[in-house]
Amino acid sequence: MYRFYILFPFLCIGFANLCAQSTVSIRNCTRINSSALEFSPSFYGNGMVFVSSRKRSGEVDKITGETYFELFYADFDEDGMPIHPAPFSAEINSDRHEGQVSFTKSSDKMYFSRNSISKGVPQAGKDDTVRMRVYEAFKGTYDWERVRPLPFNNLNYSCMHPSLNYDGSRLFFASNMPGGYGKMDIYFVDWDGDKWTDPINLGPEVNTSGNEVFPYAHDNGALFFASTGHRGLGGLDIYMIDLSGDEWGNVINLGQPYNSKADDFGLILDKESTRGFFSSNRNGGLGKDDIYAFEAPAGLQGLKPVVQVSLHITAIDEENNASEPNVNVRVFERANDGLIKDGNTYSATLVPATDQSQDLIMRLNRKNDEELGSPTGVTGRDGSVTLNLAANREYVLLISKSGFKTQELPFIPKAQTLKNTMEVRMAHINCIPLRGIALTDKYEKPIPNAKIRVISNCNGQEVLLTSNLDGSFDHCLDLGCTYTILAEKYGFKPNQTQLSTENVRGSRSFSISMRLAPISEEVMRKPLAEGTVIVMENIYYDFNKAAIRTSDARDLEALTRLMLKYPTMEVELGAHTDSRGTTEYNQQLSVRRAEAAKEFLVRKGVAANRIRTTGFGETQIRNHCKEGIECAEKEHQFNRRTEVKVLKINEAAQYEVKPGGN
Repeated sequence: MYRFYILFPFLCIGFANLCAQSTVSIRNCTRINSSALEFSPSFYGNGMVFVSSRKRSGEVDKITGETYFELFYADFDEDGMPIHPAPFSAEINSDRHEGQVSFTKSSDKMYFSRNSISKGVPQAGKDDTVRMRVYEAFKGTYDWERVRPLPFNNLNYSCMHPSLNYDGSRLFFASNMPGGYGKMDIYFVDWDGDKWTDPINLGPEVNTSGNEVFPYAHDNGALFFASTGHRGLGGLDIYMIDLSGDEWGNVINLGQPYNSKADDFGLILDKESTRGFFSSNRNGGLGKDDIYAFEAPAGLQGLKPVVQVSLHITAIDEENNASEPNVNVRVFERANDGLIKDGNTYSATLVPATDQSQDLIMRLNRKNDEELGSPTGVTGRDGSVTLNLAANREYVLLISKSGFKTQELPFIPKAQTLKNTMEVRMAHINCIPLRGIALTDKYEKPIPNAKIRVISNCNGQEVLLTSNLDGSFDHCLDLGCTYTILAEKYGFKPNQTQLSTENVRGSRSFSISMRLAPISEEVMRKPLAEGTVIVMENIYYDFNKAAIRTSDARDLEALTRLMLKYPTMEVELGAHTDSRGTTEYNQQLSVRRAEAAKEFLVRKGVAANRIRTTGFGETQIRNHCKEGIECAEKEHQFNRRTEVKVLKINEAAQYEVKPGGN
């Protein structure tokens, strides 16, 4: 019971008469449990993250008599049992309590419970009590970073035990905020594209006059939680409710052996719904709270299983109709806009506008295959691979192999058959991939927006490329020719090299570095020239609304990363409307739209004093759709945009972008 004095107060006890589930086997996770408290596991990587007070040094909490809770990680062995516990993160673990954690599907973002602290100092409410808050953090190169509380927290009540649903669009948590049904209730917030909504109570179907805590959202739409208010076996019992449909199911007590006369809570379940873990202080454990593993071959009673479909993919060489082995298949969930949901799949590029303006345009490019991690599956000798996928999702399949053209294919499972087949015809690349990077000659810093000219000595044809934000560029060179590669950039001396694809065999590729020397040190002082205007191509607004559309926040995500990378960078966000509506109304609307973009950046961690907002209304229409002219919706949408003007930047040199890119 010790962890509850911190996580929530004043437990009550309910009773129930439920039958045991005899087909379930339970095992104590002896290789991670200790004489202290271990509880609330979460799946992560090839293992689990859990909460523990096992640390033997450090300050002791006066209420629990234990050291403050921290997060630990343990790998799974060949039997799926956790082993080798170790502290999870130096950045996340503090000198106060950490609690339940939940990760996104890509494992690059986490939500967790922690005492209210700011810069290491505990923050108390009006009654001098330090409560729990829900925090988020992002995975960095070496550790988790950008740790910050979510906006619905409050110093005068606790929010804790976060759990994301399958696609990260809904976050469940427990809280004793005013207006609930009991001591602790379960709430949820929804992600509307750029912010979390206000908390919504799950209502009396779930919440009682007792405590409802430790929610866990399973992929099939079931919500597991612990409660003292529903009829149970004693102490905290574990319950579930089906939230997958428009009409919710009934609350079901899991019964024995999951529940006992003691406290049972913090259950997690694998995708197949047959294996999982939970926490309990039942008799026979090693410590005050232990983590237990369970296997339920027949599934959990009353639990709707995740409908799985099999997708059988066959890769065929287009030239000879032979089966193609060793083809990589990567599976991603598809967003409503047709792009891949995981934002880390894309990188941002600044390129010159195609008109005569000096603007730069921010574009999103899918990363190269090898940057996207290990493939979901690889075709065997017969050119085939079978994948198991959830039926109620939409997917994008990335099919790739060296020497062949990469394909992005949409896939929607046919749930009624549960068997799906796909034949992918692999087209050969009759050219040699060229991957290059533009760098400064002295410091080897990437140079974006450099002009790269690829000139064929066979026919004199010239191809003009532009280096990306990271200085990279790529092209495919025809076989049997010699090429001159010329790199140019304003403020730098040009450089050139030659490549030959004559007598090249096999699946070769070329990698080159184009090093440019600055004409003067002045050009190296700032990464972006002050006055540069960046047009956000993918930030559009619905007509007559100031809210950023859910699927169109990726450019602002990229701008966030840019401003966090350069902390002295200050910008002006300029919002534009189309010509419909009155001039006065459009001016007010554009101001609200600019403020909406600013709020997005501030929520992501950019200081508000670094962002100025301006509304331009309909004064800068980009096409012919001026007032009184009839245009299609897409033409009007082209004018509803946000632009970013760089006002100030004092960072040391990494690269420099001049307006116009020349």
